Amino acid sequence: MRWAALAAAILSEVSASLALRAAVDHPAWYTLVVAGYSLSFVFVSIVLRLGMPIGVAYGIWAALGVALTALAAAALFDDPLTWVMGLGFTAIIGGVLLIELGSHPHRPGPAR
Repeated sequence: MRWAALAAAILSEVSASLALRAAVDHPAWYTLVVAGYSLSFVFVSIVLRLGMPIGVAYGIWAALGVALTALAAAALFDDPLTWVMGLGFTAIIGGVLLIELGSHPHRPGPAR
């Protein structure tokens, strides 16, 4: 359940960020900006209430939000997408994996 809520938070935030870009030319999009960011915070609070550590939740939320927004902006608004950005996406994925793996305490195996 908490992973679904985190996915909803990420998608809400990405939608709001893309709407913010669209609102530059069409101010009516500001409605989606406010709704998207508000929903995103609601979903993140649900994730935290369900027991996900804040470092993990925020790290995944922020990192995937940045990557998905950049990819969607390239497709929707013809924003640039370069190989350097690809390296950044790789670093983001690595960082998210390290945060997730580091959030689980090490449990030693049985003594030999």
